[in-house]
Amino acid sequence: MRVVTISATYGTAGSVIGPAVAEMLGVPFVDRAIPGAVAEELGCTLEEALVHDDRAEHGIGRLLSGAMRLPTVTFGGVDTYLPGAMPTPAEEFVAHTEKVIKTTARARGGVILGRAAAVVLADHPGALHVRLDAPIERRIRQTAAFFELDEREARKIVEDNDRARIAYVRHFYRVDPARPTMYDLVVDSTRIPVPTCVELIATAAEAVA
Repeated sequence: MRVVTISATYGTAGSVIGPAVAEMLGVPFVDRAIPGAVAEELGCTLEEALVHDDRAEHGIGRLLSGAMRLPTVTFGGVDTYLPGAMPTPAEEFVAHTEKVIKTTARARGGVILGRAAAVVLADHPGALHVRLDAPIERRIRQTAAFFELDEREARKIVEDNDRARIAYVRHFYRVDPARPTMYDLVVDSTRIPVPTCVELIATAAEAVA
């Protein structure tokens, strides 16, 4: 079964490329299913699972980045505010996220976006690990064009998301998500057209499977 992990910096069209690659390969795109499956396993609400998910609007990565800091709960020496009472430690959510990713990869394959999946599935046979990245100025321009924002607003979105996602991977896995040796393929989707990126990734996935 084909497995592709995609680590995408904000503004590189990961949420467009991921589903298109999955469709081309005939495998599931499992992005939004992950927090739902984690919530079901832990017996908590989807909203609570999303707070701990690095792809969510207000996920744990954003909180760990220091965007919302109050001396309430401490993770690894970082005082971090978590909305409401969180009876389940963030580490447990991450552990269950890893379990869902591994189970999905073994059972049916799929394209997995974010959540340090390249680290989680580093030893999965035949998995292709992809990084979508580009210089920040091009990512800002692409974000501004896509959402019809001015560049100041787009810059804040890109920088906030960069900090959040880097914080998630560094905190829980002690690695830099930008390290190129973690990936089989690194693509600049602000220069290479999205349909070409999709074809390139799908072709590479078929070659390594």
